[in-house]
Amino acid sequence: MMSLFIAVFGSLFSVVNPMGAVPVFLAMTPDYTQQERNHAARNTSIYFVLILTAFFLGGSSILGFFGVSLDALRIAGGLMILSSGYALSSGKFAESRAVNKKVKEEALEKEDISFAPMAMPLLSGPGSISLLISMFAEHQEWASRGVIAGVIVFTGLTVYFILRISPALFKYFGVAGIKAISRIMGFIVMALGVQYVITGVTGLVTYLMA
Repeated sequence: MMSLFIAVFGSLFSVVNPMGAVPVFLAMTPDYTQQERNHAARNTSIYFVLILTAFFLGGSSILGFFGVSLDALRIAGGLMILSSGYALSSGKFAESRAVNKKVKEEALEKEDISFAPMAMPLLSGPGSISLLISMFAEHQEWASRGVIAGVIVFTGLTVYFILRISPALFKYFGVAGIKAISRIMGFIVMALGVQYVITGVTGLVTYLMA
């Protein structure tokens, strides 16, 4: 179970990339006090956990309703993850999550940025959602699914911790350091996306040839 926990956390953390969200979070909270920023970080992590848990538990039912197969999800999800990884590698993390200049300007006028755009779409986007839906279908035992749900909560705590100390992280790493980390994560995410596409295509070809 520990190996499953570590494997899922590594995949989910890479796709979510909370380090890449640090500059965006700080840019959206320039006038916040430390207490207000901590409050926003806490709410963001809570919404993040709720969103991903909801899709993890209910995603298969949604796919069944629309008649989407697991292999089709793996291919589509793999392409989304691959696209996200490419955006990370090219230094366009926010843009890849539909957080453009206009969204940032609107966020500056909002009282609460925790749900949108921070929790969704910046952190819990299509890549992480498709990843978890696929994992729910792959792991039929509820013990394994419980481990994955625990990973979601743990990742949420990690998001909270990173956003809470975001000023210190930004001061220490700077823009160049955070971009360098994001590019490394992007390479891992791209490899993960390619693997999911390969798995989906292999499963589809096997099904068609059966």
